[in-house]
Amino acid sequence: MNIVDSSGWIEYFTEGGNANFFSPPIRDVDNLIVPTICIYEVFKRLLAERDEDSALLAVGLMSHGREVELDRTIAIDAAQISRELKLAMADSIILATARANNATLWTRDAHFKGMDGVKYIEKKG
Repeated sequence: MNIVDSSGWIEYFTEGGNANFFSPPIRDVDNLIVPTICIYEVFKRLLAERDEDSALLAVGLMSHGREVELDRTIAIDAAQISRELKLAMADSIILATARANNATLWTRDAHFKGMDGVKYIEKKG
């Protein structure tokens, strides 16, 4: 199973320098998990940088994966992860969701670099 964090989705949708890195897990929809917090972050960012149609199209494409909502277990795990690793709320929720689903987290966020279960690529440009 795979989770692409919000930065990876945005890189993919904006055809950024690392879009090809995120393409395989995004296209493997049978093994793709999409935390609802990623939907929020991607929609908000594309709405601000592009337009509502682009943001809605992105969310539609994200819905091809299995959506995972924030539940009590993930929330508690995320809070513990946040405290232990000093991560922001959204990043903690994404990591907790990945761990709860035995999924690999694909990201370009440097604070995930070197963690078990994470495929990291340095941000280009």
